[in-house]
Amino acid sequence: MGKKGSSHRVMSHDKFGLWTLGITHVLNASHGKLCCKGSDDFYGTTVKYYGVPANDLPTFELSPFFYPAAAFIDQAVTSGGRVLVHCAVGVSRSATLVLAYLMIHHHLSLLSAIQCVQKKRWIFPNRGFLQQLLCLQQNLQRNGETVPK
Repeated sequence: MGKKGSSHRVMSHDKFGLWTLGITHVLNASHGKLCCKGSDDFYGTTVKYYGVPANDLPTFELSPFFYPAAAFIDQAVTSGGRVLVHCAVGVSRSATLVLAYLMIHHHLSLLSAIQCVQKKRWIFPNRGFLQQLLCLQQNLQRNGETVPK
C-alpha cells in the first residue's frame, strides 16, 4: 500500500524515469508538503505540472479541485499524453481526483469509478473525500452528466 504510493512519489522526482515511461503530465495531490515537492520550475518544459495543496483529512475541501484536476487529466489524455497522479501515500488524495475525473469526463457513477480504479490498484479515499464525491455524483446526475448506479 504505502510502498506503491511512495514509489510514485519517488518517481515524480525522477525526470529521466518519467521520460522513459512517457509521462507528459504530473498531477501532485499533495503539492507543497514536505514529502512531495514539485513545481513547474522543477519539471521545466519536459513535463506539465499541476499541484493541488491537499491535506488527507476528512475535513479538507478537495471538491474545489475536482474540475480543474479533471480538466488537467483530460487535456493530457486527449492530447495523447500520459499522466502520473500522485500524493504522499497514493490511496486517498490522488485516488479521489482520479475518481472525480472518471465521473466528470467518462460519466461514471462513483461506484463504477471506484470499481474501475480498483481493477488497477488499491485505493482508500477518506470518508470526507467520499462524501464530496457523493455530492459531485448528485450534481452530475441532476445535470444529466452521469449514469446513475
